[in-house]
Formats: sequence, C-alpha cells, structure tokens
Amino acid sequence: MSGFQFEVDEDWAKKHNEMLRDTRYLVISAIALFVLCLAGGVAVWLLVDPASPWRLLGSLGLVLFGVMMLIVGLAIPRSVGSTQSLFDAHPLAPAIIADLPGTRTTLLALVNTTVDPAQPARWALTCRDVQAVPLTENSVGTKVPVVAVGGQRNPADAGTWQVITPMPIAWGTHERDVVADAASAIPAEQWNTLRRAKDRLPEVRAAKSNLLIL
Repeated sequence: MSGFQFEVDEDWAKKHNEMLRDTRYLVISAIALFVLCLAGGVAVWLLVDPASPWRLLGSLGLVLFGVMMLIVGLAIPRSVGSTQSLFDAHPLAPAIIADLPGTRTTLLALVNTTVDPAQPARWALTCRDVQAVPLTENSVGTKVPVVAVGGQRNPADAGTWQVITPMPIAWGTHERDVVADAASAIPAEQWNTLRRAKDRLPEVRAAKSNLLIL
C-alpha cells in the first residue's frame, strides 16, 4: 500500500494519465493485430493451392496467433487494474524534471527496488519520458511527486523489481493541494538524495531497464 492516499479523479486521469493511455494503445494494437491475422488466415485459405499442406497450416497458424494476441490484449486492463488501485497500491517516491528534450519531459525518480516494503530499502534511480505533467512548472529541477509502479520482478531475485515506472500524482488529480501534500509527505532525505544524483541521468538511460542501483 502507498503511504499517501487520495481520491483519484477518474475523468482527469483518463485525460492525463499516460500509463492508462499506453494501456489503451496496447489493447487497440492487439485488436488490430487480431483482425489482420484473421484476414491473413482467410487470404491464405482462399489463395493457396488446396493440395498444399501450407493452406491449412498457414491459415490456422495466423488465426490462432491472432486469437492469442486478442486474449492477451483484452487481459491487459484487468492486470493493470483501476486508476485508483494503481495509486493506492504503489509507494510514493520523489522525482524531478531532469531534462526537456524537444516537446517531451524527462522525469528522474528515486525508487525503492525492494518488493516487500517491510524489508530494507534498496535504492535506485529510474527515468521516464512523458508528454506532460499537469499542475507542474515545466522547468528542469521542478519537484514531481510520483508513485513507483513496479512492473516486473527481477528473475535473479524475486524480492526486487527489475522495472519500475514513475507515475505522477498530478496524473490522478486536478487539485494542486493534493500534489503539494504528496510532495510534503516524501521525506526530505529522499529529495536531497535525488537532488545530489540529478546529473546522473545519462547513467540511468544507459542502465538496463533504465534502473540504476545506487
């Protein structure tokens, strides 16, 4: 559970939360791939010589692959969960705007890679390029409170995360006071650690899964 709780504005999140947007894109891509595979399977069945074994194998293979992609795509939203559950389930973490490449914004975050919050913290830096962070001054160094969404466990150590994605609190609420309260709830020591590491963005980008263990 996150140590910071707030009520998510679902309409605001649908508009601004890029993680939800990415999930929708994945679902749309899965459906599109299913349609293409289905069309390909029909085309193979109609165009390939009936005497050829590839007629059945090709058409059946394409259709089965398409169905598999459709099942995976439709299962993604359920695995991600609701917006409220995402913010509630993951720990609060400090992030700053570290770079402004073109029209994008790069966040640099200090995250705990330990899965079990009761265990000693193992700190790391991670980064993420986003389109925008609402309610936030878009300048390098600006504080951005986030939740650290663990997405994949380390196969060599199931007790640590291998992939962690920063998700700004401002993606879940239109209230500036909530964002400010989240920033205040993060210990000053963590903000200071992140500030001291602000120039290590190139190292983070070069690290596996953009996760640099400190």
